[in-house]
Amino acid sequence: MMSRKIFLPLAAALLVLCSTAQAQAPAPKAAVADPALFNDLGGLPVIKKVVSDFVALMLDDERIRHTFAGTNLQRLDEKLVEQFCELSGGGCIYTGDPMKEVHQGLKLTNAHFNALVEDLQIAMEKNGIASRTQNRLLYLLAPMQRDTVTR
Repeated sequence: MMSRKIFLPLAAALLVLCSTAQAQAPAPKAAVADPALFNDLGGLPVIKKVVSDFVALMLDDERIRHTFAGTNLQRLDEKLVEQFCELSGGGCIYTGDPMKEVHQGLKLTNAHFNALVEDLQIAMEKNGIASRTQNRLLYLLAPMQRDTVTR
């Protein structure tokens, strides 16, 4: 079994590589809304718990917490739940603003993005989500890197 010290940075690096490769080609339509993923994640109750833990981890993470200054945390929580639910095929509709617009002016780097991915993985692991299932969700989230990282 791979240790967390090795797995998290490796997974973050793979996510960035995957998102870079995807930036060159449009995302496959079949990659979105797979109800099996929603079920494997544990449905809406577990997604809500993961998001709650994820937001707490981000706010406690010295590497990225400053990027959330002035953020409406209740709205952040709600929009993340919608986004994860929609992407995983749960029937929700994401009603938030486009990622590029939301992150404009934040001057986010790949290091910020990788820290965020690590925090999400920790939250999913804490809630008993299998690594394979985590990777399926991360694959769907990866293309957002190109809309959030600006430097």
